Amino acid sequence: MSDRVWLITGASSGFGSALAEAALAAGDVVVGAARRLERLKEFAGGYPGRFHPIALDVTDTERAGEVVEEVVDRLGRLDVLVNNAGRTQVGALEETTETELRDLFALHFFGPAALTKAALPHMRWQGSGWVVQMSSVGGQVTAPGFGAYCATKFALEGLTEALSEEVEFARFLIVEPGAFRTDLFARDAALFSEPMAEYARTVGPTREYVRTGGGAQRGDPAKAAQAIITAIDSERPPLRLVLGADAIGRVAARLRAVQSELGEWQQVGRATDLENAGPAPEES
Repeated sequence: MSDRVWLITGASSGFGSALAEAALAAGDVVVGAARRLERLKEFAGGYPGRFHPIALDVTDTERAGEVVEEVVDRLGRLDVLVNNAGRTQVGALEETTETELRDLFALHFFGPAALTKAALPHMRWQGSGWVVQMSSVGGQVTAPGFGAYCATKFALEGLTEALSEEVEFARFLIVEPGAFRTDLFARDAALFSEPMAEYARTVGPTREYVRTGGGAQRGDPAKAAQAIITAIDSERPPLRLVLGADAIGRVAARLRAVQSELGEWQQVGRATDLENAGPAPEES
């Protein structure tokens, strides 16, 4: 399908920029959202009439509805919403302040939820639409120091999986990238909570990895963008798209561990049912 209208948050760099490039190359129209418009001006100059920059701080949930209305008023429809804006945060729970935790949820969960909610009435009217949630391998797999980050991604994935069961007129794609060559680990891009000596052994290596890992990631954002477009154009698109050999390996290992633990403890769990309760729903 060509001539789709995309709204991509965090469009000035990383996956957002790569997706915008790929969509424009396919002949689509892109509204690129970022907090600072100056970072989008050069992009806009390369695609006159087809790339439209718009200012948006995703954490301003009251602005979400206004932005979606602006897109539809200007371009007549909204076919693909990509909730991409985000950042890395490192800190054990004890190290993470309440403000840091709430701010991260505002960016990774409440902002995307508000934009998705604003887009759904228009997609209902159109009878179609896509919502692409840029999650992370951290939406399924945790690591020391990434607790707050993973919590936001787990929450977004849970909401989106439920949406895929609630909404009949639109489709949803949860993207779970591993380590890609984006600016996520660039200097000053990540937020580091104030470290505590008690977590030097567990969280310390994660903090060092984020501080020094920029530029060493194996994933190609341009290839990731093409994979996302391939998925949404597929006759049988997935709900989750795991990107990168590293992410696939980690998710596969987690699934094996969950299956093993479930098998080991299932008799204890099953024994908690009432007597004569009948077969469980998944067994009927």
